[in-house]
Amino acid sequence: MESSVKINNAADISVIVIYFLVVLAVGLWAMLSTNRGTVGGFFLAGRSMVWWPVGASLFASNIGSGHFVGIAGTAAAGGIAIGGYEWNALIFVVVLGWLFVPIYIKAGVVTMPEYLRKRFGGKRIQIYLSVLSLILYIFTKISADIFSGAVFIHLALGLNLYLAIIILLAITALYTITGGLAAVIYTDTLQTFIMIVGSFILMGFAFAEVGGYDAFMKKYMEAIPSNISYGNTTIDPKCYTPRKDSFHIFRDPVTGDMPWPALIFGLSIIALWYWCTDQVIVQRCLSGKNMSHVKAGCIMCGYLKLLPMFLIVMPGMISRILYTDVVACVVPEVCQEACGTAVGCTNIAYPKMVVELMPRGLRGLMLSVMLASLMSSLTSIFNSASTLFTMDIYTKIRTRPSEKELMLAGRAFMLLLIGISIAWVPVVQSAQSGQLFDYIQSVTSYLGPPIAALFLLAVFCKRVNEPGAFWGLMFGLLTGLSRMIAEFAYGTGSCVSPSKCPFIICGIHYLYFAIILFGVSAIVILAVSFMTKPIPDVHVNQQQGPKLSKEEEEALKRKLTDTSEVPLWRNVVNINGIILLTVAVFCHAFFA
Repeated sequence: MESSVKINNAADISVIVIYFLVVLAVGLWAMLSTNRGTVGGFFLAGRSMVWWPVGASLFASNIGSGHFVGIAGTAAAGGIAIGGYEWNALIFVVVLGWLFVPIYIKAGVVTMPEYLRKRFGGKRIQIYLSVLSLILYIFTKISADIFSGAVFIHLALGLNLYLAIIILLAITALYTITGGLAAVIYTDTLQTFIMIVGSFILMGFAFAEVGGYDAFMKKYMEAIPSNISYGNTTIDPKCYTPRKDSFHIFRDPVTGDMPWPALIFGLSIIALWYWCTDQVIVQRCLSGKNMSHVKAGCIMCGYLKLLPMFLIVMPGMISRILYTDVVACVVPEVCQEACGTAVGCTNIAYPKMVVELMPRGLRGLMLSVMLASLMSSLTSIFNSASTLFTMDIYTKIRTRPSEKELMLAGRAFMLLLIGISIAWVPVVQSAQSGQLFDYIQSVTSYLGPPIAALFLLAVFCKRVNEPGAFWGLMFGLLTGLSRMIAEFAYGTGSCVSPSKCPFIICGIHYLYFAIILFGVSAIVILAVSFMTKPIPDVHVNQQQGPKLSKEEEEALKRKLTDTSEVPLWRNVVNINGIILLTVAVFCHAFFA
């Protein structure tokens, strides 16, 4: 896997060094200027964040290097439909800010499992959801981000994949383990700025190279690799010819690779789980100074989510035009030689363009962008994962631990998380025909819908009780796992050598499966709830963590459960929310 251009010149290296120094400086400043000696300070940044760091951090936590590598790769293979994933978020950030966050803040919670404990009582749902969230972080977020960042470093610097991983994690863990949420949010804000500027520059170079938008549309449809047979085998043309519907978001409900009902409904279920109930995302909002700042942060994130279609999806497609034989390779031996994975090389679409297309200095900036996106999403996940472990699991093992003990437990847990994630990387490398983003989405489609169903019913249906919630989650988990395990056991295969998995198990598109799983989980939750006793109205399970003084408790309660807004700013954010939803509808319609 040799690349003709490596980052080994003074201009690129000095840009990368400067970038790291600036990030460390911002992290240290945030660390020293905020209170991180308490659980509220370390995990919620003392609820002192204004709207723009909240918005930037929401965006940076979401757009990891897995996006740059995964979305660009899927776009190179299948066109713009994958951009629908990004635009779907425009609607759900509004649902998050207006509907879910006020409920969480009024409940006075730090974690999502803690909300379910207060809503239903008992401990088993809280512990189950904490453990499942941590498993999802390892399988989808951390290992995918680590892998994609390492692919990039491998291509640019020629380092061994695992050496690249260890260097990345050492730097990331350093300021997350020491700095708490405030350090993460402020460094995220810096990373977001660098990410957007760098990817705008690359987009400019890419469109200039290909000859503008019209030429891009024409040339993409002609980007067919030259080597399409091996031995006596001639490969089916559909494996290497660009799809006829490459420039449409909404595709045929039966034969499409992203069927439109699945994109609208199935994706909305996953988006509801991810944007409205996931610890990483909600924790950013809970750190906001007040409700108006939270909503404004959600709107800012929504506007930023318009960009990936132009900054990541289209450049990924251009990479296929410029480096057709590598990015669109279909012969397993050729792919193995080009990128180290026999199932396909679309994952290197974006990194390859950075390394080949950018001039010196800017190449260093773009590598920094990739590292920025990787580190910002990893730090967010590490912080949120340690919050879940500390607040929801460790406090059950040790009753009344001191603040100091909780901090140490959270930091030690991060190290364990990193070890498990590295071990999972080889699986990520070969799953879903080598299309990283499809791997991430399929795993979340098998495990996320029952949680989305439960949160929706917990908020809107008073009659749902603890047994209903628990058995609904268990049934959903077993159904989702049976599909996921079958898919990994049979292997997802590739176009050239399809998987032998029976149609009844793997034939249903993963987003259609998400719709079925959501519906079935909701039915089980409601059925068991109506067959068992309702929760008494007075029920709110109070269980204290670390001991606080009476004044501290009252001040904390006032600050952590206040959802009031100044009327002027409330109107400003509401109007912006409506504009954002309108923009979302327009974008979908324009590219439909």
